[in-house]
Amino acid sequence: MGRVGAEAMLREARVARLATADAGGQPHVVPVCFAVDGETIYTPLDEKPKRVAPRRLRRVRNIEANPRIALVVDHYEEDWRRLRFALVTGTARIIEDGPAHARAIALLREKYPQYRAMRLEDRPVLVISPHKVVTWAAG
Repeated sequence: MGRVGAEAMLREARVARLATADAGGQPHVVPVCFAVDGETIYTPLDEKPKRVAPRRLRRVRNIEANPRIALVVDHYEEDWRRLRFALVTGTARIIEDGPAHARAIALLREKYPQYRAMRLEDRPVLVISPHKVVTWAAG
């Protein structure tokens, strides 16, 4: 599976796992919803219940201290000959407004109908810039 396979996986996947690390290297992984726009990946800090305010989430604090991230999407089946994944490594930053923010929200609402009922305009969005994409497929 090459770059085209990775792009298809990223377009089709409904959830990814986002890995961040704090300044000391302590890792943190969370499942995220996301949308892809060319070479850019967006993931919102949405209205799903969280224990802290969006700007205080560990992933946000980690990105502010250390912008390096990893994001993985995978496909699992009981027939292990059909297993595959795409691993993205790169950097992330946080945006709160502007054209990229509006584009991210539009893409996220297109992919996830649940976001059409959420007030995302006032919420931060993580912008992931991939530096490397690694894919693997069984068989």
